[in-house]
Amino acid sequence: AWSDLWRYRPQSRRWRSKPNQPRWFPEKFDGSLAFFSGIASQIQAWPSAGLPLAKRAGKLPAMRQYRLLFVCMGNICRSPAGEAVMRHLIEVEGLADRIECDSAGTIAFHTGNPPDHRMHAAAANRNINTGGQARQICDDDYRSFDMILTMDDENLLNVRNMAPTGESPAEIRPFCDFVTRSTATEVPDPYYGGPKGFETVLDLLEDGCASLLEHVRNQVAN
Repeated sequence: AWSDLWRYRPQSRRWRSKPNQPRWFPEKFDGSLAFFSGIASQIQAWPSAGLPLAKRAGKLPAMRQYRLLFVCMGNICRSPAGEAVMRHLIEVEGLADRIECDSAGTIAFHTGNPPDHRMHAAAANRNINTGGQARQICDDDYRSFDMILTMDDENLLNVRNMAPTGESPAEIRPFCDFVTRSTATEVPDPYYGGPKGFETVLDLLEDGCASLLEHVRNQVAN
């Protein structure tokens, strides 16, 4: 009955809305049908205003990640190692929710294979874990990644030539643009060499990824 509802009317200003928020209760509670219709229309107009902050935050769009793609020829040595080194730095800095990385190759020959066991072992000695399966770069990569990093000049040429027609937002850059402690302009392919070649690759990757992280950090901050 309306008389029962009257007993539960708001008694103090703590029931009223804060400034700049919708007013949930009129100044006068008269128990009429119009009163409840007014409340219903206000609730529909402001569906999240009365929710706790955590629930209102859930309605906000998720912040977009900055995405990096490392590319070499076969995606079994240099590019998966670059991905692993960068991911390690990202996790150490607590930026895993802001920066994402992946790797690919310009050829499909090794598709489905894990990283080269020699590269995996050399990276493990530095507490870096390589993983995943080789894949070839595809048209969607040019649209979904912010930056594509190539290991050598041949990779750079092929990645540019393989780009789909039309506008692609991905920035294509040589990885060695970010190397600061060496004059190297390419990350050499260690596949046909000995253990020293894999160490050289990792040295360049650790150097370049540190600078790359700072570059991306500034991009994310902006």
